[in-house]
Amino acid sequence: MRTILAAGLAVGAALAVPVLDAQSSRLNVVFILADDLGYGEVGVYGQTKIPTPHIDRLAAQGMRFTHHYSGAPVCAPARAVLMTGKHLGHAEIRGNIQAQTRLPQFTEGQYPLSAQAETLAQMFRRAGYATGAMGKWGLGPVGSTGDPNRKGFDLFFGYNDQAVAHSYYPPHLWRNAEKVIINDRPVPGHARQPEGPVTMGDWIGGTYAPSLMIAEAERFIAQQAAAPFFLYLPFIEPHVAMHPPQASVDRFPTAWDREPYRGANSYLPHPRPRAAYAAMISDLDGYVGRVMAALERAGVADRTLVVFTSDNGTTHPGANDARFHIGGVDATFFDSTKGLRGYKGSVYEGGLRVPMIARLPGRIAAGRVDDTPGYFPDWFPTLADATGLTAPADLDGVSLWPVLTGTRTTPVSRPPMVWVFPEYGGQVAVRLGDMKVVRQRLLATEPGPWEVYDLAADPAEARDLASSRPDLIRQAQEVLRRESSPNAVFPLPIPGVTTR
Repeated sequence: MRTILAAGLAVGAALAVPVLDAQSSRLNVVFILADDLGYGEVGVYGQTKIPTPHIDRLAAQGMRFTHHYSGAPVCAPARAVLMTGKHLGHAEIRGNIQAQTRLPQFTEGQYPLSAQAETLAQMFRRAGYATGAMGKWGLGPVGSTGDPNRKGFDLFFGYNDQAVAHSYYPPHLWRNAEKVIINDRPVPGHARQPEGPVTMGDWIGGTYAPSLMIAEAERFIAQQAAAPFFLYLPFIEPHVAMHPPQASVDRFPTAWDREPYRGANSYLPHPRPRAAYAAMISDLDGYVGRVMAALERAGVADRTLVVFTSDNGTTHPGANDARFHIGGVDATFFDSTKGLRGYKGSVYEGGLRVPMIARLPGRIAAGRVDDTPGYFPDWFPTLADATGLTAPADLDGVSLWPVLTGTRTTPVSRPPMVWVFPEYGGQVAVRLGDMKVVRQRLLATEPGPWEVYDLAADPAEARDLASSRPDLIRQAQEVLRRESSPNAVFPLPIPGVTTR
């Protein structure tokens, strides 16, 4: 794969800022994770309707990847892959289920990571880093083996449960083991209004949870600036329901919205759904700006590796109202996938390929664009390399640090990229170089056929090459046979691979 240099930056040109000691373990790390942000929903990835100046500036100061993938096409498993460095064939968490379905003692939260699961935060905490997370967790209830405090975070503040995070005006957030009540009259995340005028004010509550979480992140940076820290910021934007503040919505043209969203495709009604969705992405961009400003104020911006990405693609169409996707999103209006096939919940490119930007002055050249394939399992070894720490030996990813720092001049040699996803009908995908093998509907009475795509020539996955490339199907089957461990909580039989 090649690296594309921004205009004005010659190959081999000296960087304008001093190079940090390559062996330094004192780098800070801030990892920003958007929620359901599509590949084409920020400016540097081609978005034309929603200004994202802070994210665009991050890209101008760092490196932007064009072939970066989530670990899964939905929330909880994507976060599990990110935190543990295990792809979906090995990950403990491979889907979104509530803990209570298997562990009735918990009334809130998703099925937990086990006590044995090793996370990025645990690696950093052992090395003496202060560790913080503000946002949405989704990997185990408070008090479970997947409690964020038990998984390496000194401070967690935000939503433990993804279902609670459907509301931006929830009854409570969590500060470690303390349930913090923030709204005596919370706003539900789901409602329908089949008739009558839809009013924005009906779905705006008292305390807006994102404002508390970004403020907590700013405090963490200020308080921990004297020592190394790892800060994980899984913000909830732009995941629906859509009820951003009125002032955010008012920044966008009233002419965009000629009809309201009435909640038919789940989540909340909104009188101006296009403006509301744009407002959520604009607010997310503002949080990125606030994080960067906090790093500058603390004097640590130039020794902090900042990574920005998303947990999966934009949300998928709904069954009840063809005009809108789930929650009222209009992905066609915003060209959210930039022509990639599929959406959230799909192992096609539109569900998995996500924006990814990394910034570190002096080590990562400014303004570079790179098409090296990478995905969430790579972050554990990458961040270990960046900070001089030792990662576990049994990770599934490869370090992208040589690519980020320009110390590698040959393509990265990597194992196949693997997704074994038991939800949305059961799906698998394997990326082999530029080729991708997909199979859908594995849980159906008659599973779908194997499909083969050449992503270099056909990024939209429009031309199935399965009939002419049985060799790639056999290769993908062998990869899946080798890389799919049994999982009793999230089983997925793969016909011809793990079953006859």
